[in-house]
Formats: sequence, structure tokens, C-alpha cells
Amino acid sequence: MQPIESVELFGRECGPGCPPLLVAELSGNHGGRIETALQMLEAAARAGADAVKIQSYRAESITIDHDGPGFRLEQGLWAGRTLYQLYQQAQTPWDWHPRLFRRARELGIALFSSPFDTAAVDMLEELGCPVYKIASFELVDLELIAKVAATAKPVILSTGMASLGEIEEAVRCFRGVEGHGPLLLLQCTSGYPTPVDEANLSRIPLLRDCFQIPIGLSDHSQSPSVAIAAVALGACLIEKHFVLSRQQGAVDAEFSLEPEEFSALSRSCREAWLALGSSGFQVTPAEQSHLNSRRSLYVVADVPAGGLLDHSNLRSIRPGFGLHPRELPRVLGKRVRQAVAKGTPLRWELLD
Repeated sequence: MQPIESVELFGRECGPGCPPLLVAELSGNHGGRIETALQMLEAAARAGADAVKIQSYRAESITIDHDGPGFRLEQGLWAGRTLYQLYQQAQTPWDWHPRLFRRARELGIALFSSPFDTAAVDMLEELGCPVYKIASFELVDLELIAKVAATAKPVILSTGMASLGEIEEAVRCFRGVEGHGPLLLLQCTSGYPTPVDEANLSRIPLLRDCFQIPIGLSDHSQSPSVAIAAVALGACLIEKHFVLSRQQGAVDAEFSLEPEEFSALSRSCREAWLALGSSGFQVTPAEQSHLNSRRSLYVVADVPAGGLLDHSNLRSIRPGFGLHPRELPRVLGKRVRQAVAKGTPLRWELLD
């Protein structure tokens, strides 16, 4: 099996052996105020995000203004609203986009988007969007996948609700576009919020093995443990919804992180990656000073010249300046060349 190659996202390497990238998803948490969206960009940059993601759609590009069967949400955070009402409230207006991209450049943080139709891709291309994400609900929209693949930009596909066969179909569609760019998949559970026991992080190594590409996590849970565990399983990108304050009652606030929480998660994820370390068994720098505190063979009672070594005068104890304990069977019954005092580390040169 070939080693999995990292991909370049936001001017950083993302993949095996690379620290995880942290993405702050603004979604509709701006509450329909561009001033809030701009403040969120600034707060995400301060909180340690490597990139910020927005969503580029108009309500009519996702659904129609209709109240018939299936068009009104019956349960969950948004129960009682029609799909059109929800997306109209949560949309990031297109005329905000130039200002948001400009401000992100000023802050030195990457901004990218999830387009929800081909017209949004055209608009984002004009703004120089560096990366595209296909949301889980759009994974089955092969026309949209082909459209973003044709940009030759890196593309992130989120896999919530998808069967392995649907993921394979989406990946095959992407790879079938000539000149496509790099691809990354996100393990995702499309629950809002996601119960911890439904995060299914075991899919991360499975997806990596199946598709031989880097895998990240789009996390809608309310526990930091999920993202940290994902990093330990090899997730190279963590996406979390972001809000200035949950008290504002934004549309996705219940499963979003406030700036201080995002900052803490960012640190924890990077520490989890550092803790993975190396699979080799070399002595680490922190261990080096303790090597001589391990056990070794010591004379524990005075032995006269010519005396025999036995269990009464020879033991494996700390510190570690004597022979390795594995040598105990070889030296028991040996005679010493000279008198050896109690507390002497045993050396071969002391033996006949």
C-alpha cells in the first residue's frame, strides 16, 4: 500500500505527519448582520483557526418556498420552520462575500466556502476562493462535485449520512474530471448536535484505507473529546462551528464553540497530535536522564576475593550502572577476582 500523500490547504500541508488544521465554520451564526460576520472572522483568527469557512447559497438554490409535505421541519433545533425559512435566515448574502474575503486577507487568515449550486462556484471563483467544500447534504449532487473539481482547487467532501457506496460514487465523479485538484474527505455525522456515541470516529482509518487520501472530521458534537480523539485516529483537519456567544441565540449556536472554547480546542488538538510522536522505540530526550535509574546488577553484601556470587550477595536493583539484569543467570556461581564491597556495580572485569 502506497503511503498517503498530504495535500496543501491554505498554504499548509495537511495529511499524515502534519499538525491538524483547525477550521472555524461561521454558517448562519452571524445572525444576518455583516458586522457580526466580520467580528467572527477577527475572533476566529485570534482563536487559532487556520481557516474560516462560510456557506454560499441563496435559499432558492437549495429548496423552494413551499409548505407542502417534507418542506417543514418536524423535529430538532429548527422544528416548525420550512426549509426555505431556515435557509433564508441562515444564508450569507452574496453581496457580503467580497468584503469578507477582503477582510480575511487583511487578517492573514484563509477564507473558503461551501457552494450549494454551480452559480455560487462561479461567484466564488471571481473572488479567488482557494478551497471548496461540498457539504454532506450535497455529497449526492454529482453535478456540483464535477463543477468544483473542474476549478482544479483543493476540494473537501463531507460524508455525513452517506453510505460507503455513495462516497465511492462521489470520489469517482471527482476523480473523473480532468485536471482536478487534491481531495480530502471529512468523517461527519449530520446530527445537530451530534451525540458523542454517534460520532463514529472509527470510520477515519477506514476511509483513509479505502480511498488513500487524508481524512478529517466535521464535528457537530458538544464535547471537545470527539475532535481530540479524532486527531489521535489520524484526522488531519478539524472543522467546528463557531459563534461569538451562544447567548445570542444564533441558528447553529447550540453546537458551536465560542472563541475561548475554540482556542482551547485548537491547543488540545495540536497537543494530541504532538503526543502521537514516533512509532519507533528510541529513548526520548525526556527519558535520557533516567536511563541510569533503571535496574542493574549490584553486589549487595561484601564478597571476599575468590568468593562466589549468589542470591545472598548479588541482586538486580537501582541504579543502572552495573551489568544488565539479563546477565544474572550467567554470573551466579562465578567467583570474584578481588574483594568487592557492598554497593559495587557488577562489571565483567570483577569476575574470574
